[in-house]
Amino acid sequence: MKLKQEARVLRRKALSSLTVATTAFNSPVDEGRVTQVLLSLQHCFEMLLKAALVQNGVRVFDKQLGRSIGFEACIRQALNHPKIQLTDTEAGTLRAIDAMRDDEQHWFNEVSEQLLYLHARAGITLFDDLLQRVFAEHLADHLPSRVLPLSVDPPRDLALLIDEEYTQIATLLAPGRRASHDARARIRTLLAMEAHVEPETQVSSKDVDRVEKGIKAGQSRTAVFPRLDKVATRVRGSGVNLTVHFTKKAGAPVRYISDESSPAAAIREVDLARKFYLSASDLASKVGLTGPRSTALRRHLGVDQDPSACHVFIFDSQRIPRFSDNAYRAMKGAIEQLDMAAVWDAHKPVGRRPTPRVCAVEGCAT
Repeated sequence: MKLKQEARVLRRKALSSLTVATTAFNSPVDEGRVTQVLLSLQHCFEMLLKAALVQNGVRVFDKQLGRSIGFEACIRQALNHPKIQLTDTEAGTLRAIDAMRDDEQHWFNEVSEQLLYLHARAGITLFDDLLQRVFAEHLADHLPSRVLPLSVDPPRDLALLIDEEYTQIATLLAPGRRASHDARARIRTLLAMEAHVEPETQVSSKDVDRVEKGIKAGQSRTAVFPRLDKVATRVRGSGVNLTVHFTKKAGAPVRYISDESSPAAAIREVDLARKFYLSASDLASKVGLTGPRSTALRRHLGVDQDPSACHVFIFDSQRIPRFSDNAYRAMKGAIEQLDMAAVWDAHKPVGRRPTPRVCAVEGCAT
């Protein structure tokens, strides 16, 4: 495959960061090891996604800022691109790695060896999958034959690992232990793992406070972290052929309530501006329609009434609707199935003349 010059540079940077991540993971020196693994692993995927987008002619620069887009924007672009075909589950893996990296870089968390191994191994598996999918290459083509991923502690069932972490946190929070900072660091890691199933996951101090309060009150792990019941792993092979994929499964529903004084530990803060990031004009441009026709399709599909697709931000007397990726996916899929001329005729603004239909006789319009 002939690579574009920028894509070649970005892919090389991705491979370099992945090499640093694997070297750090296998390092016998513990000091700074987890930090280096998470930072390099997140960076390698940002570079790889940008390489894939550039290779497929997608803009990776913000028009207003003149700077390259961030990691979350790369994930969104890759999710919607037919030649990259990033799945929701794969996006969840990337977001979980990014969430753990964010805490490690800007504050601190505590990632157990088993959880670090699972995410690092899943990351390597996904990196290889994306290389094959986009560039028709294998990761083994770029690594020395002597490179061998090592772990003296083979991967165990994820649910068991999460339960062990929860038990350890509860022990650290026991009266008289004076180890709440260690417990909160571990809580931040489990909260970050919710990104596997919830794209808008952000680890906030409020969430850590609620979880800590729930654990001290003796609530069960499934009550405090219900989303983690939806995460599982699929492990195949062994040694150099070992692959790890995170998967989604049905789990207990998450309770959302508006009263922050409630003791429910399962409340989660959601950054609405991050989820509903598309203006009406941005949405129209993204689905390839004019503003009026996009509005007609939104009305036809009921997008503005769907709380997962549209949110109205209120600033004084202004009401500004913004839209999420759910709106984009619904409209993009509808365009391929619906008769857009009929949708326009049904929902066009009042007073618009109907589009004239040309009959078989030249110059005749009906």
